[in-house]
Formats: sequence, C-alpha cells, structure tokens
Amino acid sequence: MTDSNVFKLNKPEQHDLLQEVLREGARKMLAAAIESEVAIFIHQHGSIKTDEGKTAVVRNGYLPERTIQTGLGDIEIKVPKVRDRSGTGIKFNSSLISPYLKRTKNIEEFLPWLYLRGVSTGDFTEMLKHLLGPDAPGLSSATISRLKQNWEQDYQNWTRRDLSGKRYVYVWADGVYSTVRIDDRLCLLVISDQTGRKELLALSDGYRESEASWTEVLMDLKQRGLKDAPKLAVGDGAQGFWKAVAKCWTNTDQQRCWVHKTANVLEKLPKAMQPKIKEALHNIWQAESREQAYKAFDNCIKRFSPKYPKAMECLEKDKDSMLACYDYPAENRQHIRTTSPVESVFATVRLKIAKTKNCGSQTTTLTMAFKLMEVAQKKWFRLRGYKLLANVIQGIKFVNDVKQNGDQKREAA
Repeated sequence: MTDSNVFKLNKPEQHDLLQEVLREGARKMLAAAIESEVAIFIHQHGSIKTDEGKTAVVRNGYLPERTIQTGLGDIEIKVPKVRDRSGTGIKFNSSLISPYLKRTKNIEEFLPWLYLRGVSTGDFTEMLKHLLGPDAPGLSSATISRLKQNWEQDYQNWTRRDLSGKRYVYVWADGVYSTVRIDDRLCLLVISDQTGRKELLALSDGYRESEASWTEVLMDLKQRGLKDAPKLAVGDGAQGFWKAVAKCWTNTDQQRCWVHKTANVLEKLPKAMQPKIKEALHNIWQAESREQAYKAFDNCIKRFSPKYPKAMECLEKDKDSMLACYDYPAENRQHIRTTSPVESVFATVRLKIAKTKNCGSQTTTLTMAFKLMEVAQKKWFRLRGYKLLANVIQGIKFVNDVKQNGDQKREAA
C-alpha cells in the first residue's frame, strides 16, 4: 500500500477495495464493542429477579439497523435491545452509539494523536488495528514510519511556504503552554482580506511567550514575503507579544481581549462584588457605539475606584487598546474584541497535549499540533461582515458603524 492510500482513509471511494476492507473491520470492531457493553450491562443487573425467580434483565433482539457516517464511509450497525421484566424501567443505552448519533468525528482527527503516542510507545500500529479492525492491510511498521515522515515534512514545508501576495486584516495571537519537553507553542490565527476565512498563519515553539520568541515569529513572516502588516492584532495581556508587535508591525492597532481583562479585574475584587462589576464591564464592551462604550468605561472607573482602586487601575491602564475594536465594522466586532476564536480552536490541541506526557521530540509535538490544527481549520466559519474587509484594508475607519474618511477616535474619546 502506498502512502497516498494512507492519506485517503477519510475519503472513501465507491469502488475502493481497501475502503471496503477497512469499513468491514471497523463494523466488526464496533459490533463486538457494543455486544461487550450489553453483556456487562446484563451482568450488572443479574441480581434483579422476577416474581418467579427468573432473571429480570435479559436480551430482547436488536433495534432496527442504522447507518453511521464515519471517516471510512457509511457503516451499518445494530444496537441490541434489553428487556426489563421487573417493571422497574431499566433501559440499556450504548455509550458508543447514542440514540441519535448519525456521524462520527473524522478519523483524521485521531491520527495525529495516535502518531504522537506511537513515537514513544511503539504501539501506533497496534492502536490503528484496534481502530480500523485487525484485518486492515497496510499497517506495517514501514508504512507507519513513512506516514510519520510525511507528516513531519508537511509541517516543515508549511513553515517555509511563500507568503508574498498574502494580505491579512485581523490577527489573533495566543500561546499554548505545554509540558511536553518544550515550553510553549506560539500561534497566530488570521482572517483573509477577500474571503474572510480563518487560516493558521504560524505555529512555532518559544520560551514562555517572551518578546524574543514572538519577534522571531513575526520577523520570519516578513522574511517569507508578508510585507503588509495586519490592521488589528488581538491578544491577551502577554507583554511579550505586544512589544514584538510594536517593533515589527508599527502601524497595527492593538486590541486587548475583554475576556482576559475581565478575569484580571475580577480577581482583584471580593467575591461579593464580582457580579456587579462584571455587569459594568459587560456594559462597556457590549455598547452599540464608541461614545456609549467610553461613557460606560468612565462611569465604571468613577463608580468603583474609591473602594477598589487596584481593580480599576488594572482596567484603566489599557483603555485605548480595550476599545480599539470600535474603529472597525460592527459586523466584525464580536470576533475581534476577544481571543475566543483562538481559544476555541486551541481547545483540542491543549487537551491532547495535556494528556500526553514525555511523547517525543520538539518536531514530534509541533507536528501533532499542526495536524490537529489542520483538521480544525476545515471547520472554521467565515467572518461575519467579510465584505467590509476591503474598506478596512483601505484604512477606512468606522465610527458608530458609519464609514469615515479619517480617524474619529480622539473626537469620540
């Protein structure tokens, strides 16, 4: 079996014999797992008897056959039924096949994790057999080795790709902390200027999100042809990133994440006051216009500074960067006032890295994260109001959602 066959596991073809073999192996494995489930279920309830002293919980045939959409194509499966003759209402539900499940996650979402596990434990082939069935061909050590090498080469080629001709408007930045032999992953997500689609721009290791690490990432983007800086960068309070932006992208506006800022402010308050001040903060970043946002900001500072000066100092020091999103279209605002687009995408990567210890080299871990992000990228939604991005590129500011020829920030403030 060639390497190309391996990468087509998630793209079944109608007359592909290999796909048929894989699907049959997966069907048998799933059926065996469900049969094991129901056997354990009946054993656990074996002490329940009817009035005649017979076992109350027994097998009762199967539910109608169902088709589950998987990465290997459609798989037919029958879920066993259980009858409770005691009248207590005991029911069996498979934890593998829920009553309304119609499709599984694509198999390619599991392969990077299996890859990372297999590098150090040597059980990659065995794990694939459990996933695809013992009769699945082409799972030799040589094939798996070539698969790993291809993934690593994919990552290396991606890190060297030409960025000339690319133009990005918004950039989200975040660091994914890991204990897998290296300190951090520094990642950027971007929005394309014409299509409004999210795209992974950079993925690199660094040291605790330092200025030097972020500067290296941004300079590398420049060297590969990214001449025009994004209009707006969105991130949390990590000073290393903002110092690097000020140095490398001097004309890029800075938007601090409201979710992170809210958390930073609330941790400086007694619990009894947190709900009230949280509501005041929401009134700021949910305001309909810049004027309303500034007014709510100033009211919050004036109202709570006398009793909670440290919390209000934390809020006030980043006033301009907290409200930068109001210079941009309202349709885009819900995306650019927080790092939520990054946080949600990184959730899978963080989960896999957190559960995987001592699993290979720096290249291994970065490759795994890249493949996971590559899968996630296919599911990202287009930015709302993407047709307005052309105006943003031209430098047009938006005040109260109206296009302006100049920057009205000072006037609004």
